[in-house]
Amino acid sequence: MRIGVPREIKPLEGRVGLIPAACSGLISAGHQVYIESGAGVQSGYSDQAYRAAGAKITADAAELYELGELIVKVKEPVEGDLRYLRSDHILFSYLHLAANEALTRRLCGIGLTALAFETVQLASGDLPLLAPMSDIAGRLSVQLGTHLLHQPQGGKGLLLGGLPGAERGRVTVIGGGTAGGNAVRLAAALGAEVTVFDRKRSKLEAMRELGDNVTALYPYPDSIEQAVVEADLVIGAVLIPGARAPQVVSAAHVKRMQAGSVVVDISVDQGGCIETTRPTDYRSPTYQVDGVVHLAVTNMPGAVPRSASQALSAALTPHLLTLADAGLAGNSELQHGLNVQAGKVCHPALLSLFETK
Repeated sequence: MRIGVPREIKPLEGRVGLIPAACSGLISAGHQVYIESGAGVQSGYSDQAYRAAGAKITADAAELYELGELIVKVKEPVEGDLRYLRSDHILFSYLHLAANEALTRRLCGIGLTALAFETVQLASGDLPLLAPMSDIAGRLSVQLGTHLLHQPQGGKGLLLGGLPGAERGRVTVIGGGTAGGNAVRLAAALGAEVTVFDRKRSKLEAMRELGDNVTALYPYPDSIEQAVVEADLVIGAVLIPGARAPQVVSAAHVKRMQAGSVVVDISVDQGGCIETTRPTDYRSPTYQVDGVVHLAVTNMPGAVPRSASQALSAALTPHLLTLADAGLAGNSELQHGLNVQAGKVCHPALLSLFETK
C-alpha cells in the first residue's frame, strides 16, 4: 500500500505521523512510504533521515496526497488538507469529530474512509493510540498549570508543591484515566494536595496508593463543586470514547474560584468538561474568565513534538501494519476506529450525536 505522511499545518503543530524508524518497518513489510518535505523537521527528523529509512520525499502536499492511498497524520485535517483529500483515500489520524460537526460533514461529503486514532479500542476497553498522547497531556497539564500559577502569567503567585513555611497548593483532577492519572502522579510528586474524581473503584484505589497527599473520591456533584472552588489548579480529564465530553464543572463553580487560580481542560478536543472552556492554540493559549486563568489548547502534546512523535509511532506501527496488510476486515480493534465511511457517519457515539440533526 502507498502510505502518505503530510506535514502538519495546524498552528504550532510540530508532530509527525511516522518517525523514520517506523517508516523503515513498513517498507520492509512491502509498503511504500511517502513523506512531504519538511514533515519531520520540528520533531527533529530531516528529509535525509527519511530517505535513509527508505521513504520517498514529495515536494509538497499536492504530490503527497496524489500518491498516497492511506494518509497518516497527527491532527484532524484543516482547510489546507481538505482540498487534497479524495473519496478513495483512507485517512488515519486524531479526528475528535464529536466536537466538530463541520469537519464531520466535510469528511462525509468527500466520501472517504476516516479512522480515528482515539477510538481504536482493544477488547479490554483500552485505547492504545490515544494513551501515549494522554500520558503527555496529563503531565503537561501540571507542568503548564504550575507555570500559569506564577504571578507574571496572571496566577495567584503560588508554588504548587509548597515549601517549609508555606502552604501546599491544591489540585483537583476530574477523571482518573490515563490523562488524569498522569496529572495526579506529577502533581502529587511535586508535593501538592491532590483530589481526584473517578467512577471506577479500581482507579480510585490506584490513585490513593500514590501517597497520603492524594484523596480519591467518587464524583458526586457536591463533592466536585467543593473541590473545584477550593482548588488552585483544576484539571479536566473526562473521556467517553468517541463522544462529546460531559460538562461536569459549571461556570458558576469557576466564578467561585479564587482569582489567579488555573483551569486546564485536557478534554477540550472532545468539547471540554468545564463549561467555561473554549478551544485555543499555542499562539494564544490562555484566557481569563472571572479572574481564573484557562488553558484549553486542542493539541497540547504538540508542545513536545519529538517525544510525542516517538511515542505515537511506537503505538501506531503494529496497527498500521495490520491496516496496510489486511484492511479492516475481521479486525475489531480497527473497526472501532472507523468514524466515517462512504459518506456516512458510522461510529455509534457519533451516530447518537448527529442522527437527530
